[in-house]
Amino acid sequence: MHTIYLDNAATSFPKPPAVGARMREYVDEVGASVGRSSYQAAQQAGLVTLRLRQRLGALFGFADPAYVILTPGNTWGLNLLLKGALRPGDHVLVSGMEHNAVMRPLTQLARCGVSFDRIPCDAQGRLLVDRVQAMLRTNTRLVLLAHASNVSGTVQDAAAVGALCAARGVPFALDAAQTAGHLPLDFDALHLAALSVPAHKGLMGPQGMGALLLRPDFAASLDPLVSGGTGSASDSEDLPAWFPDRLEPGTPNLPGIYGWDAALDYLVSVTVEAVAAHDRALSAQFLAGLRDISGVRLIGPDTPDGRVAVFSLDFPGKDNAEIAARLEEEYGILTRCGLHCAPGAHRTLGTFPRGTVRLSFGWFNTAQDVDCALRAARAVSEA
Repeated sequence: MHTIYLDNAATSFPKPPAVGARMREYVDEVGASVGRSSYQAAQQAGLVTLRLRQRLGALFGFADPAYVILTPGNTWGLNLLLKGALRPGDHVLVSGMEHNAVMRPLTQLARCGVSFDRIPCDAQGRLLVDRVQAMLRTNTRLVLLAHASNVSGTVQDAAAVGALCAARGVPFALDAAQTAGHLPLDFDALHLAALSVPAHKGLMGPQGMGALLLRPDFAASLDPLVSGGTGSASDSEDLPAWFPDRLEPGTPNLPGIYGWDAALDYLVSVTVEAVAAHDRALSAQFLAGLRDISGVRLIGPDTPDGRVAVFSLDFPGKDNAEIAARLEEEYGILTRCGLHCAPGAHRTLGTFPRGTVRLSFGWFNTAQDVDCALRAARAVSEA
């Protein structure tokens, strides 16, 4: 049976063809690590790594590649941010729509004297921005938001929150897991101190890679989460003071770096603006079709405005897990069912503990895929 991949909120698929080819090129033809040797292959790996930092900086309006920290993924970057920035007695604001990549580290930190509050959101998952000002405390050291929900697709007004934080001198950080590569993002325009992104979603790269972009003064305040060899300052048993080395100990994922570099080369050629327009067109088509299916309940915004192409569906009176299984087995529609590592978001949306069936579209999906998904959703809702 032909399958239609609609789980791009978890991992984009397929990847641009050059991604796998460049990863194999590194494994088969380069093989050297970066920053450890001076022979030609090691220098080539170093240049590709620098180019990746530069491409990421250019994509997000960020000037200094030294503060583009390459990580083993978005979750790692968020842990580096939270556990590096916060000390006992500090306070953090997050939204009621956060992923466990934020909430689990915060729950750990709460046992060590860090406190946090959740900014309330409405029934569509939209942040109540007018509540932020009153929730800031004198000991608030960070405001961190998921830019878009991995459950409902709701996009938060990051610019408004960033402006409030800037006026109060509070660092503002964004988890762009669901928006990087899908929407244009400008680090300075959003008043960011930190931006964390994964490679493997909208940025079309391989798993096991991410980046944390840090404003230099904020970077200097972070305690490194992990320490070890960096290939630099090898005469000292202390970590180097400079970046990115200070926050990048150990041997980097060079196959992943080569693959991500190829993915960004592709993304830059098609442009994020084109991806955003494509996502919006598929979203409009999908939302219009859903309105004619009585047995399905959409969770989240019901227009293409203020959302990404991530859709949570509930099938009242039916078992959502069974619906997801039928979508695959009978129609070849690949979705994700459950709580999506975001129980707080499901509580906000009123879908906890039942969960939802999530369909998420990407660059390589088509209008025909949307039609197939709608026909399948109608069929399983009526049977």
